[in-house]
Amino acid sequence: MKKLGLYCTNKKLKTISFLFFVICFQNLNAQYLKGLTQVSDTSFATASAFKKTLKYHPNTTMVPEMHFENVKQKNNVTYCSYGKRKMKLDVFYDKNATQKQTAIIIIHGGGWRSGNRQQHHPMAQKLASLGYVCFTPEYRLSTEALFPAAIYDIKAAIRWVRKNASQYNVDPNQIVALGFSAGGEMAAFMGTTANMPLFEGVVTNSDSQSQVNAVVDIDGTLSFVHPEGGEGDESKNVSAGTYWFGYTKKDNPKLWEAASPLSYVSAQTPPFVFINSSVARMHAGRDDFRKVLTENGIYSEVHEFENSPHTFCLFEPWFSPTIGYIDSFLKKVFKK
Repeated sequence: MKKLGLYCTNKKLKTISFLFFVICFQNLNAQYLKGLTQVSDTSFATASAFKKTLKYHPNTTMVPEMHFENVKQKNNVTYCSYGKRKMKLDVFYDKNATQKQTAIIIIHGGGWRSGNRQQHHPMAQKLASLGYVCFTPEYRLSTEALFPAAIYDIKAAIRWVRKNASQYNVDPNQIVALGFSAGGEMAAFMGTTANMPLFEGVVTNSDSQSQVNAVVDIDGTLSFVHPEGGEGDESKNVSAGTYWFGYTKKDNPKLWEAASPLSYVSAQTPPFVFINSSVARMHAGRDDFRKVLTENGIYSEVHEFENSPHTFCLFEPWFSPTIGYIDSFLKKVFKK
């Protein structure tokens, strides 16, 4: 282990991570809780992002909802509950499929505070038409609960998918975490913290596990504390990370490090594909992350669009090639 919390590759990973997490909460300033408004934050939406993108990329076009004859869509399925709070996801699948298919759990972005699962319905619909079973889960945003609540939610969604694999014709050994922006960071976190008790949350009535078999990280940071990153700037407004963690990076750098996928990449990490914009800070830590993968013989790819905005995967001309990269990668790693 090169540094506490970073690049853990030995069998003591779970114990070290637990101790590391305990350290994060010792001798700290008061936690920042003003962001827990319990009111939805709508600052990140596809329509508003589109208007901003048009200013610099006038040839950008919206990607509409898609309708395929073979694709069935099932909305508002409950995957877990917290008291009266029911967590929902939407399912997209080929109703004519006869063989077990790869499942893709698509995690939306929005700075862990905004955005919604409907933003990736077009992606789910298109991928389902290509033979994947797609799930778009909601998760508790930082207006509702602090880290690691959202991590618990996505882990619960993965366990739910694995438990219900037969119902949706899913191969339980081919479950993929795919995410954009904040969702990309969370997808990477799913890939590096497989079945780690520290990040599982309350597990009841389930023999299923939360590991994923591949990760698609679309412009999601790999580290909150990497020098290439930009998260944590409090000069103008409260940062997205501070809202999510309840502490600024200055007040609790170890917690920010503990929440970074780069802190846990190891020989047990599954294959990764990184699909990135030209905004370098959005893929901070990627090279260091891939170095660990390569050292352990784990396959990875990088595809970076030149002169592209952070929101590239939501719009054309980037949406279609993004789908192509995802499809090609998954066919390769699952040898289809």
